[in-house]
Order: sequence, then C-alpha cells, then structure tokens
Amino acid sequence: MTEDRSITVTTRVEAIPQEAWTAFTSPGAITQWNFASPDWHCPSADVDLRVGGRHTARMEARDGSMGFDLTGTYDEVDPPHAVTLVLDDGRRARTTFEPDGEGTRVTTVFDPENTHSREMQHDGWQAILDSYAAYVSRQQETLS
Repeated sequence: MTEDRSITVTTRVEAIPQEAWTAFTSPGAITQWNFASPDWHCPSADVDLRVGGRHTARMEARDGSMGFDLTGTYDEVDPPHAVTLVLDDGRRARTTFEPDGEGTRVTTVFDPENTHSREMQHDGWQAILDSYAAYVSRQQETLS
C-alpha cells in the first residue's frame, strides 16, 4: 500500500477478536453487513479464505437498478489478527483486529481508486464498516 495515499476506516465491536474475525470473513455473515446503506444489499458472497484464495461479494441496489462484484485474491490470512485482499484492479485492503478492552478494534486501510473522491471513498467504506459493527452488535445481543 502507498501510505501517503491510503485511506483508513475503523470501528470498535463488543466481541473478542475471533468472533470479530468470523463475522468479517464468513460468507453468511458478509451478506448480512456488506453494504453502505439500507437501499443496497449483498445477496451473495464467496470466500476461499487462504493466501491465493478468491473473494467475491455481490453488491446490488435493492431496486435492481445497479450492482457489481467486489472481487480479489487474499494476500494475507492471519486469523484472528489480519487479512489482506488484493482487489482485481491491484488495490490493496488490509483489515486488522486488535483487542480493545472487552472488544476488538477493527481497522481497514485501503488504496483508493481514481474515480471517486477520497472523501466519498472514506465515507462509503466507513459506512460498510459501521454496518459490520451493527451486525456484530446484533449477533452479540442474540448470544446474551
């Protein structure tokens, strides 16, 4: 990653790193949180969680007006500490899971693309990470 260009988003979840990792990497969980707003959804995700394995997550507008596949190859898989995905366009996204009190600090550092503003990309990725945090929170409530 080019440090001077990378964008960082972060959240904290009330789950131990292993639980945070599972919610971030398992296909069934990804479909529950991988979208930036309620008018989008992630109808499918395929995860081959190993170095060299493929990641595909389908993101679509709920009204069917548009959609795309987020695809890449895993370059680092270190459960429950870090995972790096190299997107098919060559950009990298590295997510770390650090113990933080009774919970976990989840941070993603990613290379921006050149089409959208840095602010828009930051806000979009942060919204997805916030959706992930809300999903983890709902999961923890069901366990209580």
